[in-house]
Order: sequence, then structure tokens, then C-alpha cells
Amino acid sequence: MRSIIILLFSAAAAFSQPFSAGVKLGVPMTDFISTVQSGTFNANSTTNRYIVGVTAELHLPLGLSIEGDVLYRHFNYTSFSSLVDGNITSSATSNAWEFPLLVKYKFPSKIVRPYVEGGVAWDTLQGLKDSITTNLISTHTSVSTSSPGELKNSTTMGIVLGAGVEVKALVIKISPEIRYTRWTDQHFNAANLLQSNQNQAEFLVGITF
Repeated sequence: MRSIIILLFSAAAAFSQPFSAGVKLGVPMTDFISTVQSGTFNANSTTNRYIVGVTAELHLPLGLSIEGDVLYRHFNYTSFSSLVDGNITSSATSNAWEFPLLVKYKFPSKIVRPYVEGGVAWDTLQGLKDSITTNLISTHTSVSTSSPGELKNSTTMGIVLGAGVEVKALVIKISPEIRYTRWTDQHFNAANLLQSNQNQAEFLVGITF
């Protein structure tokens, strides 16, 4: 019994701390890259339907707080270009790391607290690899590069808006939310046939202690 009482007091003390941290999980609601098809060019992209990361929050007076996240996602894309004397195929894969920094306002409530948030985010590509195969009548070549021609910016910045609810459940807080980001620049653009989306929506769930 004594151990249980100590545990409960420790949990209560944890909730009163000005700092909390945990994990962030979610799914993208928009594709990382948009593709189109033309007569001689075909492209396809795959956005893995998961987002994982960590989160930390500094609690301030008057329902305000500052949140910082580190979020990871993975994507790939392929393209096929038809030429007069052959074709070129390309297969690329990359990791994307997102670093949002947000100011949150939580509406007064004891157990379920709705909140709104806004701030900035940075997104950077890591491990980008593009394998390019050229098949011509007279030659066949295969090369790999970390700087494909469609790459415009390896890092970009965006404006973030979001809303959600924070639910207290025993010693943890669960915070489902929808977040929207408008990126100022594109990572990729290949003559508007293959381009990264500047509008990003995602559903996230934070679990903090």
C-alpha cells in the first residue's frame, strides 16, 4: 500500500512539472510528391503512411506552452522517360526529417482540453539516393546520385497551424490533432510533372509523460 501511495504522489508531481516529453505518431493526409503522366514521361510516388518521432513541451502560465517535435517519414518515387532511341528510368528513395516549433494555447478544462497551435517548421532530406538507368540503342549505363535533376531544395521552411485535444489518462496525456503546414519552397520540381507538395496535412497523436 505504501508503494502505491508513493507512486500516486510521484505521478501527481509529474503532472505539475513545467516540462513534459514523449512520442508522436501519425499518418500523412497528403502525398509527399505529386506526379503526372505525359506522352513520353511517366512518374509514380509512394508516401509511406506513417509518421514517427519525439515531442517535448514547455508549459507556461495562462494555458500557453511551447512545443518542439522531431518527426520522421519516408518516401520514394520512380520515373520513366521515353526517348527516340531508348529510355531512361529513375528510382529514388529518401528520408524526410521535420522539425516543428509551435506555440500552443489550451482552453481551460480539467480532463479534456481543446487547443490550437501555430508556428514554424523546417523539413530536411537525408539519405536521398536516385538510381538512374539509361537504355539506348548503343549504350546501357547505370549511375546513382544524391542530387537528382529534379531536386531544388534539400531543406525548406513552412508555416504551421493545428488544432486538437489533450486528454489526461492516469499518468499520461494523449493529444490527437490535425496539423497543416504550408511550405515556402519545394523539395522537388521536374517541369511540373513531378513535384513535392507545398501543402501538407497530417493526423498526429502525442503521448507525453
